Order: sequence, then structure tokens, then C-alpha cells
Amino acid sequence: MPEQKSFVAAEIGLHARAAAVFVRAVTDTGLPVTIRKPDGPPVDARSLLEVMTEDFGHGCEVLLEVAVDALQGNQSVSAANSALLGLSAVLEGTESR
Repeated sequence: MPEQKSFVAAEIGLHARAAAVFVRAVTDTGLPVTIRKPDGPPVDARSLLEVMTEDFGHGCEVLLEVAVDALQGNQSVSAANSALLGLSAVLEGTESR
């Protein structure tokens, strides 16, 4: 399963605008990405409500994952890994959107 560890850089965590930017970036990948705390259950990263409901605060460590069996058509593990790196950059504020 492709996964990427990341940290939430937004001062208020993944709430409101920061969550919307992240969810839009996830949706743009076309992949079924989940996000979770290392000790928590995964939530659908394409769902603004699910992302905002979790307590992903400033500095929070998260894991982004894509289930290999969920990849469809021409989606590959390497493409999923690349997408997760890009999403990590969004969370960490190193990619301008």
C-alpha cells in the first residue's frame, strides 16, 4: 500500500480553507486517498466533512495512504506514490496552490 508520512503546517490545522485546499488536491489526483493519525482510523481524504471532523491540528503527524487494490485502469503504484508526495507538499505548505 503506497503511503506517505506528513505533517499539517496550517496554523489552525485542517479546518475550513486549509481542509478545502487539501481535499481539492486529493480529488484532483483521482485516487482513493485516506488520511489518518498514526494511531487512528483512516478517513476518506476526498470528503471535506470527514477531514474537518477529525482533529488534524497544527503540527499533527498524518499518514496518507492509497490501497493498491483500489487502483483502477492506468493508475499505478508509482503514480500513487508521486501523488502522495504532492499531497504531502500541500499539507506541509511547500506547494503553492
